[in-house]
Amino acid sequence: MKLAIIGGSLLKELGALSTIAEERINTPFGTPSAHFVTGMIDGVEVIYTNRHGTAHQIAPHQINYKANIFVLKTLEVTDIIAVTAVGGISQAMSPMQWVVPDQIIDYTHGRLQTYNDVNDSQVNHIDFTYPFDEDLRVRLLSALDNQVSEYQMKATYGVTQGPRLETIAEIRRMQQDGCDIVGMTVMPEAGLARELEMNYATLSLVVNWAAGKGDGSLISMDEIREHIKDGNKIAEKIINGVVSSI
Repeated sequence: MKLAIIGGSLLKELGALSTIAEERINTPFGTPSAHFVTGMIDGVEVIYTNRHGTAHQIAPHQINYKANIFVLKTLEVTDIIAVTAVGGISQAMSPMQWVVPDQIIDYTHGRLQTYNDVNDSQVNHIDFTYPFDEDLRVRLLSALDNQVSEYQMKATYGVTQGPRLETIAEIRRMQQDGCDIVGMTVMPEAGLARELEMNYATLSLVVNWAAGKGDGSLISMDEIREHIKDGNKIAEKIINGVVSSI
């Protein structure tokens, strides 16, 4: 097992990582978001990168997901944990709630969704019935059990285009569709990882109520930033717990 961590708004860096190498790697699909840092945590080799870039300058719809995931494959990664900050839709998904999603509904458009788009000799269909790897999910849940008193073991992650947040009507529709949380980055990341035969799971932190939820007030970006700040240290401890299980 060779583990990679993809950070975003949450977990912008991995402080526990003792760096061995830091590489900027070009691909046939263009330039990835950031450097790929290889290091050690408790004697285990781990690779870290940030999908939004080192300065958090790349919007969700502009991320070169194909390049990012391709590099991890070339680095012989077998398992990916993607860390995401999300909005809460269903009642249990209140701010500062940790969640390990088990399903996805994709509302994005115009993103490069597949490596199977160059007129290959045959179409490469993938089974995406269960988009998140169950073994990685179990490891995340076990690590959460040691770090927080309450967390959600399942959720449907609705992926929106961004970078704007959603309207109340859009969130109502997503709730009717069965979404529990809303974010902007799990697709096409999860699908591309499946195409390249890498296991993938997501650790999500709810950093705000989605539009019209909670007390119905406007979403505070300052509050989101504060929740992300509070969640960073816990996220790193959870990742360390997963690493120690390898």
